[in-house]
Amino acid sequence: MDKHWTITDIPPQVGKRVVITGANSGIGYHAALTLARKGAQVILACRDRQRGEAALARLNAAAPDARVELAILDLASLASVREFAQRELDEQRPIHILINNAGVMAPPKRIETAEGFELQFGTNVLGHFALTALLMPALELAATESPDRPRIVTIASIAHKQGQIDFSDLQSLRTYSPMRSYRQSKLANLMFAFDLDRRLRAANSRVMSVAAHPGVANTNLFRGGDRSAISRAARELLSHFIGTVLNTDYAGALPTLYAATSRDVSDGGYYGPQGFLEARGSRVGEARVSTQAKHASNASRLRQVCEALTQVRFYP
Repeated sequence: MDKHWTITDIPPQVGKRVVITGANSGIGYHAALTLARKGAQVILACRDRQRGEAALARLNAAAPDARVELAILDLASLASVREFAQRELDEQRPIHILINNAGVMAPPKRIETAEGFELQFGTNVLGHFALTALLMPALELAATESPDRPRIVTIASIAHKQGQIDFSDLQSLRTYSPMRSYRQSKLANLMFAFDLDRRLRAANSRVMSVAAHPGVANTNLFRGGDRSAISRAARELLSHFIGTVLNTDYAGALPTLYAATSRDVSDGGYYGPQGFLEARGSRVGEARVSTQAKHASNASRLRQVCEALTQVRFYP
């Protein structure tokens, strides 16, 4: 990409419906605000109603003409995922952009989802896997009604480069390491995006699957969670450092917005900041992909495992 892309390059989004998971703060919030200002109808898919309502009020204050609504979605509950998807499908309206943004990062102790999955794998991977599969009819509907191709944007991380998929212990039952589990989930997210791209193209679908990462951005991932007072204080200091030296959450949202809207995006593309070690910068371009993320047979195996665990068969 020769040109320095900015949000001013985002074409009008009037007439498009956008679903963003985890849109109450950080990258998701800034992506929602920007797309709403460009004319899209944005659904803030949030786990916590109070925080979601606060974000909705903040967004409406910043963009009074925005068409934004709140929907409750807890990715750590497959029942909640199914309920959200069914509500969307019952409306028989298209989804033009799905941004799989929400995530859990490195809780100090092993926690389980409603169905008993390790929280990071269950939320970051299985929740988004099931959501995307269940919403595919709405994305395909958009493909028939709009000249622009619908997009699924899955948010990965530079942490995927240190990740490994441990098929013998995906749920960290034998041993739990906060960062190892997080890296595995982010690697799985990227493998999911690439596997979905291959399958969509094989089916001649107009829906695109792409991925992005924010670099190292100052989001709630660094501050939230069930942690001790000392740990929370340390993370507050870390988040201040990240926001000062690396990326703000606003800058971290740029790769997401690029992946969701740029006309230069390619099928199966992966985009991120082009600054130091891809950790920061307002210039967006193609991100580096680890060897393990390109392993198509492992991605296919992972998809089959996710289908079995969620009881959702992926399209196509």
